[in-house]
Amino acid sequence: MGQPDAISDFEKSISDEELQGMVEESLVWSSLSGLVVGDQTVEDSGSVPGAGLVPAPVTLLPTPFPANLFHRAVELAPLFNDLVDAVSQDADFLQSTLASAGRSDSFTAGLLQIHAEILKRGIQQPIRLGMHRSDYMLDTVTGSILQVELNTISSSFPGLTSRVTDLHRHMVGMYGEKAGLSVDAVPVNTAATDMADALAAAWREYGDESSLVLMVVQKPERNMYDQHCLSQHLWQRHGIRVLRRSLQEVQQQGAITDTLDLRVDGHRISVVYYRAGYGPSDYPTDLEWQARLLLERSSAVKCPTISYHLAGAKKIQQQLAQPGVLERFVADETSLRTMRQCFAGLWSLEGEEGTGEGDDGTARSAIIAEAIREPAAFVLKPQREGGGNNIYDEEISRKLTELTAAGEAGKQELAAFILMQRLFPPMHRSVLIRCCHHSWNDTLSELGIYSTYLRNGDKVVINSAAGHLLRTKTATSNEGGVASGFAVLDSPYLV
Repeated sequence: MGQPDAISDFEKSISDEELQGMVEESLVWSSLSGLVVGDQTVEDSGSVPGAGLVPAPVTLLPTPFPANLFHRAVELAPLFNDLVDAVSQDADFLQSTLASAGRSDSFTAGLLQIHAEILKRGIQQPIRLGMHRSDYMLDTVTGSILQVELNTISSSFPGLTSRVTDLHRHMVGMYGEKAGLSVDAVPVNTAATDMADALAAAWREYGDESSLVLMVVQKPERNMYDQHCLSQHLWQRHGIRVLRRSLQEVQQQGAITDTLDLRVDGHRISVVYYRAGYGPSDYPTDLEWQARLLLERSSAVKCPTISYHLAGAKKIQQQLAQPGVLERFVADETSLRTMRQCFAGLWSLEGEEGTGEGDDGTARSAIIAEAIREPAAFVLKPQREGGGNNIYDEEISRKLTELTAAGEAGKQELAAFILMQRLFPPMHRSVLIRCCHHSWNDTLSELGIYSTYLRNGDKVVINSAAGHLLRTKTATSNEGGVASGFAVLDSPYLV
């Protein structure tokens, strides 16, 4: 029961008719249970609730994942929460580490400018709320889980992933005997309620029962139902209302009082929860930047603060992996060792040949040369969130060759990237269901562990793991974003 090859054996034994029946059961359950997204072929699907709903892209059954490594990832969550908070409080480290990226990347520059402005004015709110997700891959080369990235803003899918787990427990309950699977091996997923409870705890710390939570969103938004899951839990579990506004609408409707209270469309806001604002496309004009600064200046609790946002930058992740840097923020030797064991290889691309700026210049040149020769061993990552931004394979060689030959301008652009060791997770056979159609595929998976952290001054109110996300993609796909169309939602089957 529950061996990694159970799904492969299942593929050989099931008839097309039986498989079609299972797929239809999955689609019915998803439709009845709110496991849905907006249909991109329907014009109003991202702006009018209920228009053009389709079942979310999922696997038919959960995917095998080693139980010991799953639990290790969960145990890491509070450590990375503490790390983000510590890094966020070191303004000099944030500014100096990201300075080169800011010179070549206007988006990073905009964030740094807001950060500097808030420091100059003085931080007005001692309450800090983090709702993070640390993403890992099981690497077959090392036999361990290695961290892909740490998301500190707009960690998506806590709402839908909880329902995917419920779907898979339902499917395993109905069909698991034939597939050799047990419901007990599909871990319960509390991401949606844990995230909502963290927002509610921040609302209570703020201390105004008449206030609202502001969810900053993109419009249109096909993934609105993932967000609405949290809004519904906030109301049903805590009686808290949510106001959804884009940055443009915040600029038009928002204001702060003389006491720095935030009001949007006449409502007092106690907590600002960003599900937008993480990429350049969210700031098409200066008005959106004005809105972000307005929110940061206010006394509302921000999730995340501008400091937490910057602490999740790829360049920060790379710098923390360097010898001696993590020790600046983590004193406990056991925690240091545990965290370092999950760090993948990360290299800075800033600095001059033979200088000490960034990484050693000679080492920098050597790793660039290696990546040009062996691009399949690396991923080239910019300072961008969301799927579709990373560079792979021969495109790495082309990009690095182009930039290293481009003089000073090329050096500046290189500084906005990091090189990361490419991870090679085990391959599984999965049925992927997308747009109501299904197919067997060779697949790879990435595990995300959500976590929540709430601090009020010196008091830590919450610091815990908060559910999980598994995203599965075809083995031939490089990127792994669900909202960007590269992957589907999945659940781990612990073996």
